[in-house]
Amino acid sequence: MPSTPSRPPAPVRRLDPILVDRIAAGEVVERPASAVKELVENAIDAGARSIEVTVEGGGRRLIRVVDDGAGMDADDLTLAVERHATSKLPGGDLTRIDTLGFRGEALPSIGAVAHLTLTSRTADGETGHSLMVDAGIRGEVRPAPSPRGTRIEVADLFSATPARLKFLKSDRAETAAIADGLRRLAVAEPGIRLVLRSEGGSPLVFPAEGEGGPAAMLRRLTAVLGPDFGANAAPLDMAREGFALSGHVGLPSYHRGNANQIHFTVNGRPVRDRLLLGAVRGAYADTMSSDRHPVLALSITCDPAFVDVNVHPAKTEVRFRDASLVRGLIVSAIHEALRRAGARTATTTAARTLDALRGEILPLGVPDTFAEAGGGRPMQAHTGWGARPATTAPLPRGLPSFGAPGRFPPARSGFDEAPQAAFTHDFAPPGADFRQNADPSQEGGSPDDATEAAGDHPLGAARAQLHETYIVAQTRDGLVLVDQHAAHERLVYERLKRERAAGGIARQGLLIPDVVEMAPDDAARLLDAAGDLERLGLTLEAFGTGAVLVREVPAALAGASTRTLVIDILDALAGSGLEEGSLDGPEAGGGPLSRRLDAILSRMSCHGSIRAGRRLRPEEMNALLREMEATPLSGTCNHGRPTFVALKLADIERLFGRR
Repeated sequence: MPSTPSRPPAPVRRLDPILVDRIAAGEVVERPASAVKELVENAIDAGARSIEVTVEGGGRRLIRVVDDGAGMDADDLTLAVERHATSKLPGGDLTRIDTLGFRGEALPSIGAVAHLTLTSRTADGETGHSLMVDAGIRGEVRPAPSPRGTRIEVADLFSATPARLKFLKSDRAETAAIADGLRRLAVAEPGIRLVLRSEGGSPLVFPAEGEGGPAAMLRRLTAVLGPDFGANAAPLDMAREGFALSGHVGLPSYHRGNANQIHFTVNGRPVRDRLLLGAVRGAYADTMSSDRHPVLALSITCDPAFVDVNVHPAKTEVRFRDASLVRGLIVSAIHEALRRAGARTATTTAARTLDALRGEILPLGVPDTFAEAGGGRPMQAHTGWGARPATTAPLPRGLPSFGAPGRFPPARSGFDEAPQAAFTHDFAPPGADFRQNADPSQEGGSPDDATEAAGDHPLGAARAQLHETYIVAQTRDGLVLVDQHAAHERLVYERLKRERAAGGIARQGLLIPDVVEMAPDDAARLLDAAGDLERLGLTLEAFGTGAVLVREVPAALAGASTRTLVIDILDALAGSGLEEGSLDGPEAGGGPLSRRLDAILSRMSCHGSIRAGRRLRPEEMNALLREMEATPLSGTCNHGRPTFVALKLADIERLFGRR
C-alpha cells in the first residue's frame, strides 16, 4: 500500500492581526457570560458605583454595559481596542496585580468576533467620544453625547465566527450563566449597584450596600444567596501569617445539591479554585453528606505577591505561594465559626417539616389522640407521669445516665441542669393513653412548672418519647422534636474527638478478649493500622490467619458489639483508601491523617449511640438535651442529617387554623 505523501512544510509567517484577535477570543470570550464578565470587571476597575447590564437573545443579539466610572477620552478609546493595551499595570509588575483585568485582551477579542461600539466621557471632558469595531476592523473615534462613564454595546456576538454559535446553549441557559457571573461579582463588590435586564423577566437588581462592613456584606449575601441565608449563617473572621479570611458560612443542615452557592473572592477577585473547594469540603466532611454542598461566601485578603492570578485565561483560578497555609486557615476558620454557632439547625428544616405536616396531617383532620394519629402500630408516647414498669430499675438521683453503650456525664459547660419538677416518675407502660400521662396535675405538677423549666434552655424540657425514637421537648415558644440516635451519635463523636485531641481516648479492657474472624487480607489491613487504632482506644492483636484479637475498646463504646465495631472500622479504612504505612508520619491539624482518624471515630460513634427503639427515662432525655446545648455542631449528625427540628408555637397554631 503506497504511503500517503507528506504535506510540504509551509513557510513561517506572521498571522493576520484580525486572525490573532479571533484566536485569542476563543480563550477569552467562550460564551456571552464571558464577555459580560470582562466588561463588568473593566467597569469595576474604572471605579464605577453603578453598573447596568442589558442582554437580548441570551447575549447573542445584544450585550449592553453602562457604568458611571472614570470614563475614557479619545486617545484612551483608540488604545483600548488594541491588543495588550491596558491601564492596569502602571509599574509593569506581574507579581503585584491588584485589579480585576490586566491583560488588555477583552475589548479587542470581543471586537474581533462581534460588532462593538464604545461610547465614553471622562469627568472633565466637554463631550464624549465613540468608537466602533466591526469584526476586527476599527473605525474612527468620533465625538458623541455621553454622560460621565462608559457605555459598551456588543451586537451579534460570534457573527465573525459563526461556528462558535453552534456550541452555545439556549437563550435561557445563556442568560442564566450571565446572571450567575453577575452574582459572583455582586458578592465580591457589595458597595456597587448591579442590575441585569433581559427579555421576558424582572430585572435582577443588587442595590449598593455601602461600606457597612459585615452587616452590609450579609445584606448582599442574603440578596444573592436567598432570604433564608442570613438566618442560617455564621460569621467568620480569622487571620494567619499575612492572610485574612472573612465572610459567612451556612450551617451544615443548610445545604444544596450542587456547589453553585459557594463563593470565593481573593483580593476582591471572584474565583473558582479547586484548592479552596477542597478545603471547604474538608471542613464540612463530618457534618454534611458527601452528595450535598454548603452555602457560603469567603473573602481572602493578602499581599498580591502571595498569590498568582495570571494562571488562567479567564482569571477564574489562582495559585497561592503557600497553599497548605491557606487550606489550613479555611478549615480552622470554618470549624471555629460552626462551633460558635452552637446547637443550631437550619430554619428551612422546620419549614420542610411544616410542609410535610400540612400535606399529611391536615387532610386527615385533627386526631382525637396521638395514638390515632400514629397509623399502623400505635404511637407510644412515654412521659414522666404514670406508673413505673416493674422491669425498670430506679435511676440514682442526680446521675442521669444513658447506660452502656455510650454513657456520658451531664453537661458541664454553660447550661445548668433543667428543673425536673415535671418528671416525678419513670415511664408509663407501653400503650398507656397519652392524654392521661401528659397531664402534670395528676402527679402534683402543673403546666406552668413545665413551661418555666422549658424556658430556661434553648432545647426546652422533655415531655414525651414517640415510637421509642424521637424525643418531644417543650420550649417557651414552641416545641423541639429530637432524633435520639442521631443526636447522641454526634455527642459521642465530639467526645471521642476531644479525648483524642487531649492526648488519648479513654479505653476499657475486655474481661474476655473477643476474637473477630475475617479474610486474611482484611486482618492484615487492620493490623497495619493497629498503632493508630490504639491511639483511638481500640487495641488489636494478631490471632492466627484471618483473625484479630480485641483486648480494649473505647470506654464510650463499652457494651457495643465488638465484631460489628471492628468490621465497620475495616470498612472505614478501605473507604479512605489507606494502604500499608499510610497512617505513619506526623499529624497536622486538618491534614490527611487527621481526617482519616476522624472518619474512623465517626464510624465508632455510631456504635456508642442510643439506638432507635430504646426507651429513655425523663432524666435521660433531659440530660441528652442539655448535652446537645453544650456541644457544638449538635444540630447535625456525623452524616449530615438534622438531629432536631424546632417548631414555633405560631406555626403549630397555623396548622390547626388558630391563626
